[in-house]
Amino acid sequence: MVMYVPNEPNDFLLGHRTTEELPSEADVVIVGSGITGASAARFLLEDKRAKGLEIVMLEAREVCWGATGRNGGHCQPLLVDSTPDVALFEIRNWETIRDFIELHHVPCEWRVVEACRTYWSQALADEVSQRVAHFIVTEPELASRIKLERDQVKLRRAHRVNGAPIATLTTNAASLWPYKLITNIIEKLIQGDGINLQTQTPVTSIESCGTPTSSARWRLHTSRGSITARHVILATNGYTSHLLPEFSDLIVPERGELSALLPPKNSTRLPNSYGFVGANDGMPHHDDYLNQRPFSGVPNPAGHLMFGGGKASATMEHLATTDDSVIDEGEARYLRRELLHLLDLDGETEGLQELKATHEWSGIWGTSRDHAPWVGAVPQRKGVWLAGGYTGHGMPNGTLCGRAVVEMLLGEESGAPQDYVEEKLVRTGNLPQSYIISEERIARARELDTVQEQEAKGWRGPEKPTYLRT
Repeated sequence: MVMYVPNEPNDFLLGHRTTEELPSEADVVIVGSGITGASAARFLLEDKRAKGLEIVMLEAREVCWGATGRNGGHCQPLLVDSTPDVALFEIRNWETIRDFIELHHVPCEWRVVEACRTYWSQALADEVSQRVAHFIVTEPELASRIKLERDQVKLRRAHRVNGAPIATLTTNAASLWPYKLITNIIEKLIQGDGINLQTQTPVTSIESCGTPTSSARWRLHTSRGSITARHVILATNGYTSHLLPEFSDLIVPERGELSALLPPKNSTRLPNSYGFVGANDGMPHHDDYLNQRPFSGVPNPAGHLMFGGGKASATMEHLATTDDSVIDEGEARYLRRELLHLLDLDGETEGLQELKATHEWSGIWGTSRDHAPWVGAVPQRKGVWLAGGYTGHGMPNGTLCGRAVVEMLLGEESGAPQDYVEEKLVRTGNLPQSYIISEERIARARELDTVQEQEAKGWRGPEKPTYLRT
């Protein structure tokens, strides 16, 4: 068992309870304190329509102790692997995060980089080439942000890549320390008397409590008592089905693994953030990712290589589990060894068989059955809002998904029709149509293979990739 603790925890937020007792009621209760929950709270408080609303945030553990705090800070919009509207939405998320960090001078190791996404089979290379060629004709603005690199010498000299047949180089990527960003946001919201945070307060169930004499619609039961609210925002991602059993087949918890690795002695910092698709004969839906922390200017300047993935070498079941206290030694071994083959790390590498991990841990994300996040009003539960199911890709999605549910919630508060608010979000590029929750979408998703069946077949989502077709 691995006890996860951030390397540099936020002392103000550890064990924080804004009030000693759990409030008995609120206008809005946000469940979860990761990137989605923090963003929802921030955008609520920035909106004049929310003035006077009592907002309570409930966190089962410590602030940002789940997937957001456990990922490696890989904020890379996927421009080739997504539909154009999703790609542009992810870029907008990236820009929103960048602008906030720069405006508020958030010390979270933010570094703008060029993303180098590598593809490790010729079939994948052909597929990527075809998609980019299609974008050049149909989506020139998006295509202008993508460069294909097939020259092996250039890939190695400029980007340290060792043997991939092709890579995409894209702008609008960054590395950061997500825990520091989110805790900075939440601490400032509390100190500005904006939210009441209650840590170590797991929600065990939600039930309807609407009565003719009460404006409250929902009662949330916790380990410390209950709280009622008109609106509930579930920023619970991989833990969603615990509170919404009807979503248990739509958002499936999945465990991923990450290592903080010491680079070879006397090595230099990598120029990019990286994605490794199909490396080590792995299936493409289990890509690995890499960022590198600074060598100077931070409390622990070791240039840690934050390397995540390794599913091709897994020895444990990773689907339908919420246990993030274990390490899969097969994945951990892969992460310690594989970078020495995938990249030219320079420095003293002769005879080096694996890198030393200073920390190894796992985290739980929510995998979506139709491969798109679920954002919006929960059917048959008026006043309950959901944003989650990012399928391991929450950093360039969660910020504006959090804002989208706030727009929907405040739209309802002001009497605006739900479909009008949704249509405006889509039309303005602030939420892809494919993300919106509806009963029709739920029915379509349930016509697909289950997440477990998709895993067994080697792809995720509604359509079999071209490189796997016969």
